[in-house]
Amino acid sequence: MTILPVAYLPSVAYMTHLLKEECIIDLHEHYIKRSERNRARILASSGVMELTAHLRQANRPQTPVRDLRLDYSKRWQHQHAVALLSAYKSSPYFDYYWDLLAPFYERKYDFLVDYDLEILRRMLAMIVLESRMPRLSERYVEAAPGDCDLRPKRNEGPDFGAEPYVQVFSDRLPFAANLSAIDLWFAEGPSARDVLSRCRIG
Repeated sequence: MTILPVAYLPSVAYMTHLLKEECIIDLHEHYIKRSERNRARILASSGVMELTAHLRQANRPQTPVRDLRLDYSKRWQHQHAVALLSAYKSSPYFDYYWDLLAPFYERKYDFLVDYDLEILRRMLAMIVLESRMPRLSERYVEAAPGDCDLRPKRNEGPDFGAEPYVQVFSDRLPFAANLSAIDLWFAEGPSARDVLSRCRIG
């Protein structure tokens, strides 16, 4: 079994695990700062850009992720929408998917977990993978021998091999592996499923 955290605009690696393995999302872990729980990486014209969903009281130690509330005192939703539009408006499948993603930059959610899970459901639906929505934990998930635990903060490692695809700025930038899967969706559309199937994990 693969144990996942919640993730904002989940990465290609995250989606690959969902496609290929039995997964559960742990809603009862403690929040880890500067992690994919509220951060995503996209490709802008100048290179990789990080988007951060702002949180209230994220500095309190050992805060369960399910209790974290989003902070709208700064206009991060607007900033993220502008960044996504600027980065991807010329992508082949932008017009197919943007209207499905845009509401997440207009509606205000109270809790990070609800926001992340709704985005995940929408992203899976975009490429007809709704059946791969994982189970949600009712308590903290203890990793058993043989489990793949992706909750600790870490960057792409040797256990994930990205399958290259043509990215929006490929004429001037090298391939950037393991961005938010929305980068792949906008580039490949329904064929994103085939790209995920060729990514290597384990």
